[in-house]
Amino acid sequence: MPCRPGISSMSLGRCYSGHPLSHKLAMASKYGLQGIEIFYEDLTDQAKSQKPTNLFPAARYVRSLCSSLNLEIICLQPFMHYEGLLDRARHNERIEEVKLWIEIAKVLGTDTIQVPSSFLSKNQISPDTNLMVSDLRELADLGLQHTPTIKFAYESLCWGTYVDKWEQCWSIVTLVDRPNFGICLDSFNILGRIYADPASPSGVNPNATQEVKDSMKRLTQQLKSHKDKIFFIQIVDAERLQEPLVQGHRFYKEEQPARMSWSRNCRLFYGERDQGGYLPVREVAEAIIKDIGYDGWVSMELFNRAMERTDEGVVEELASRAAKGWGRLVADLDLEVAVSLPVKRAGNVEKVGVQQNFDAVEVARL
Repeated sequence: MPCRPGISSMSLGRCYSGHPLSHKLAMASKYGLQGIEIFYEDLTDQAKSQKPTNLFPAARYVRSLCSSLNLEIICLQPFMHYEGLLDRARHNERIEEVKLWIEIAKVLGTDTIQVPSSFLSKNQISPDTNLMVSDLRELADLGLQHTPTIKFAYESLCWGTYVDKWEQCWSIVTLVDRPNFGICLDSFNILGRIYADPASPSGVNPNATQEVKDSMKRLTQQLKSHKDKIFFIQIVDAERLQEPLVQGHRFYKEEQPARMSWSRNCRLFYGERDQGGYLPVREVAEAIIKDIGYDGWVSMELFNRAMERTDEGVVEELASRAAKGWGRLVADLDLEVAVSLPVKRAGNVEKVGVQQNFDAVEVARL
């Protein structure tokens, strides 16, 4: 099956800025996106209550709406701050919470829950890899008790407290050693750690280009024979800041690592160089899709200050930009796809079926 485009629901506008999930799903479908990562905050907003008992009818509604729009639900995410908790009573509470998430995932009709690496403070989580592995194995074993099996996709955040590189993430996945526990590879979080440094005047790490080249070589070598453990990927770029993200910068928050503040405000869709994108995302995508041979969901998990705008038009704007980014990726990597994407003609959007590689003319129309 060829790669297919998806997006995270919150990447089309935050619910607390007045953007309902139903509108975001409609725009995703209109612009040819085929999959949706359901962000938990969107589900609770749909339920209009934080009470767990109200989440199930909301999940049923979302599943029905996605089905009517020909959208598949990629995953439910993010199950945050789980592994390595020093407070083991809190760990037990999180186990009960994930049991609820599993039931919600089943109602949504997805078999995957995404787990980002924890970025809690060092006085809250342990650096002990064995404890992390034990905790994550407990999740996986819970998922194995269900039919169909519930899978967990572990992802390293570039500001993670102890797991901030794909190598550490992959090492933990292999140590967990469960068929339903795999990795989510995110171009932003990979490059945000090994290539970019938003707190630096240059915006990049020393020897960044060579590090990316070496890292992608290792990624290909280590995962080529394990591509089934790549549960899905996320492909986005990010903005090079004019000034380093340190105290005094408008995005600076004392309680956040610079990379986290940058992530929350400055991610961009693939190929948006005109908006300041500068990460070597193509090299990461090429390593995963072409060299490793990955052929699953390609999701665009954007975080950007635009998502918090309150005007209704931002949802369609972001969906359109996501579609353009996907078109650029297809063209750059010469991907074989079978997907409908929008083409703009005379100010209107029409869907056209694309059953072959994009060419430069097709991408230019988007």
